[in-house]
Amino acid sequence: MARHSGSKQKLQRQIGEDLGLKVNALKTARRLAIRPGQHGVKTHRKMSDYALQLREKQKLKYIYGILERQLRKIFEEASKNPVATGTALLSLLERRLDNVVYRASFTLTRASARQLVAHDHFLVNGKKMNIPSYTVKMGDVISMKKSKTAKIPQVFEAIEEERPVPNWLEVKGTSIKVVKLPVREDIVEKIDEQLIVEYYNR
Repeated sequence: MARHSGSKQKLQRQIGEDLGLKVNALKTARRLAIRPGQHGVKTHRKMSDYALQLREKQKLKYIYGILERQLRKIFEEASKNPVATGTALLSLLERRLDNVVYRASFTLTRASARQLVAHDHFLVNGKKMNIPSYTVKMGDVISMKKSKTAKIPQVFEAIEEERPVPNWLEVKGTSIKVVKLPVREDIVEKIDEQLIVEYYNR
């Protein structure tokens, strides 16, 4: 199964929410009220429990830019965690290397962060790491190769502007340190993880 390569705007309209897939938030907001189709949906039917669960699961995939098999694998890992499965699932997704680069404000979208990681721009604890799905651990230091920094304007701008980052990360220049593991309160996106747990536990 290939990664979704269609319109990100259409994906967001299907869900009816801004999923952070596009940089232009204002344009996104104007289009969200128009559902897919030439004239949009004229009536709103009550969704079944399954439909709600499916939509929330799809939303999570779109937000983090992952495939179904990847999400299922992460869910299976989360289900073995002593903490609540939904909370563990979100924590594991947050700890993906591409998401860490995004949360550090080095890029404006996760898709851009994934591309930078895949193109060998980053080191983890001094060693090359080009796997976007790599799960970081507490104490890990993610740094950008010095030879690459000047070639990525968005990263340079992030450093100059000192953009805000979540408190589980510490950013100094082109270096990101995982000072603690993310918890539920660190996730700003509107996600009902219990619906996703219910979907996979059907």
